[in-house]
Amino acid sequence: MLLEADTLVYDHDKNTVTAVGGVRIDYGGNRLVAQRVAYDRNTGRLVASGNVEIVDSNGTKIYSDEIDVTDDFANGFVNALRVETIDKTYFAAESAERMGGVLTTFNNGVYTACAPCEAQPDRAPIWRIKAQKIIWNGTSKTVRFENSRFEFFGFPIAYVPSFEIADPTVKRKSGFLFPGLKTKSELGFGVAVPYYFALSPTYDLTVTGTGFTKQGFLGEAEWRQRFDSGEYSLKIAGIRQNDPQAFVQPNGRHGVNSGPADDPNRLRGMVGTKGRFDINPRWVFGWDILAQSDQNFAYTYQIDGYSNYIYQSQIYLTGLNDRNFFDLRAMRFEVQSDALNDERRDKEPWVLPVWDYSYIPDEPVWGGELNFGVNLRSVSRSHLDYRPEKPAVRGIDGTSTRLTAEAEWKRSFITDGGLVVTPLLAFQADTTSVSQTQASVDAINNMAARLPTPVETDILSAYYRAMATAGLELRWPVLFSSTSASHVLEPMAQVFARPNERYAAELGIPNEDAQSFVFDATTLFERDKFSGYDRIEGGTRANVGFRYSGSYDNGWATNALFGQSYQLAGRNSFASPDLVNAGAYSGLETDTSDFVGLMGLVSPLGLSASASARLDEHTLEVRRAELKAGYSSSPISVTAQYAFIQAQPLYGFDQDRKEMTLGASSRFHENWRAFGSGTYDFQSGVVTRNSVGFAYDDECFSYTVTMTTKRDANLNPEKREKDVQTFGFNISFRTLGDFGSSTRDLLQ
Repeated sequence: MLLEADTLVYDHDKNTVTAVGGVRIDYGGNRLVAQRVAYDRNTGRLVASGNVEIVDSNGTKIYSDEIDVTDDFANGFVNALRVETIDKTYFAAESAERMGGVLTTFNNGVYTACAPCEAQPDRAPIWRIKAQKIIWNGTSKTVRFENSRFEFFGFPIAYVPSFEIADPTVKRKSGFLFPGLKTKSELGFGVAVPYYFALSPTYDLTVTGTGFTKQGFLGEAEWRQRFDSGEYSLKIAGIRQNDPQAFVQPNGRHGVNSGPADDPNRLRGMVGTKGRFDINPRWVFGWDILAQSDQNFAYTYQIDGYSNYIYQSQIYLTGLNDRNFFDLRAMRFEVQSDALNDERRDKEPWVLPVWDYSYIPDEPVWGGELNFGVNLRSVSRSHLDYRPEKPAVRGIDGTSTRLTAEAEWKRSFITDGGLVVTPLLAFQADTTSVSQTQASVDAINNMAARLPTPVETDILSAYYRAMATAGLELRWPVLFSSTSASHVLEPMAQVFARPNERYAAELGIPNEDAQSFVFDATTLFERDKFSGYDRIEGGTRANVGFRYSGSYDNGWATNALFGQSYQLAGRNSFASPDLVNAGAYSGLETDTSDFVGLMGLVSPLGLSASASARLDEHTLEVRRAELKAGYSSSPISVTAQYAFIQAQPLYGFDQDRKEMTLGASSRFHENWRAFGSGTYDFQSGVVTRNSVGFAYDDECFSYTVTMTTKRDANLNPEKREKDVQTFGFNISFRTLGDFGSSTRDLLQ
């Protein structure tokens, strides 16, 4: 024991030692500070008084005017004390007694995780628990409250005879977690009660039971385990529905989970698992798999981690070393639609596998950079993905396998005048095998008959393809500077010489990975503007434009890009329709493309704005446009976005699409904020989505409430679904847990 004090008084008759003035005692990792400490050698007790503070070996601080404690700090008694743990939780009591060094009993005590207000220390915290007895057990790591009441902003809102929580210093402990609320029109009102099993420092189990007023009892269990190299989880859930007919929509549409009393979908469930393991610093293996009794069980019951509307199950192996990359995956997509016998489920493909490999040598090759890549994909589909009303075959039934290898070399030279000259050589080779049924052949022929111009419909079971590219890029960045700003204007030109794309005009060639296609300023200077490998760009093409960037001393910054693309020779790949009409309405289907451009600005005041557009090459009519603006500065932030896409009949959009989204958030107090957003569809004249909410958050408590309304934008009012309202709230008390609902769907 180390003792420091201004004065020590030894009373040999009473066998006591008294320390007075600036007393500090350190013993066994404990520290006591007081104005006066009297030690009775006969009883082994210390009586400290005058602004007493004890800090034990765990970092817990105890404050009082007087404390009676044994010399090993294991037992003691104190009146009018305040305790602050290392995790910033607080106890206060009229008196407390400590026994055996592990059991502390607070009489007429108070517990909270909210720090006291510095300006008004006597003001009640946001929340606190008052109890006749609070028993803190250091062995079982629990805190038990007896005859307790929960107070919110100083007002009692709940009385609980007895309950127990984990020690604030404990991160994992078995016991009931805070209940949750779930509400949905088809399910009714539900209360979820989870129980957590802390079985080991490396694995645990959570079992949750949810009772719904309409559909009965939903059971869930999740096992989680962690290893030195990774972790995995396994989740199961199931229910025997009481009322499958509740899923029939007001317009008479049946859901996949609705039917008569003996409906086989009465019993529903799922199994899901996720995992990720680091094989070594360069290689990662993982999986994310969902298997369920029907196509939307996890979505309907909002099973945590598996409720995405479009769910992607996959197994993957990924390697990354320096500039080399390897990725091998097997994937399955599932649309969790509620439509009865939704054909989209059978139309979603299995991807077994998709493989990407990229290799870039560390050393220059002929003074430039060489990039080598391989892509393999094999897609299988049990049902043809084709709708006669839209002349596009989005996926054939059967199996389509393609292997692609490509290489690219480029080197940049800078002349004395600042001109950057970059020659480029590239080569790509593909081999593909296709197995399709007569249904696919008939659909392709039907599609060809409906296209504006005749095309070939040769159905090939295998084909080989190669594409060589010789390119040259010229860039001349010019700097203009003044005392208050600097500007860089960079004219650019590219020429890519290639042979024609083989099989470009034949509809029998599958297109599985290059269906998403948008031509705008960001893709103007791409060597191959198709998004995947199934389509490749052919013919000789030139891309011309300029880039601009400016910065100002006052903090403002601007940028812009503008240009056009030209088909100089050969067949225009973007004017050659494929199974999904990729390239149609893109602005590249003519020899002289549409104009594309973007501009943006950023200010130090929190203002930002951008605009991008594609304009007709002759009339400058707007074909596609997007405008964005935002302002963020305490306490307000505002965002606005407008999007316009001209009609695309071959894609199934016969009318122009225009949409605007507005959003705002305001922190009107240090801890309070309000937010809202809305989306307006100009074509239907409907606000398709609007939401409002507010939130409170501080170091010990947070609360969020939102209300969202979704509306169907179907132009035919008779076919519109009724509005769906979603209400959600969540309350979080630090150290106690979360309470609230995820969503509430109400049909008006």
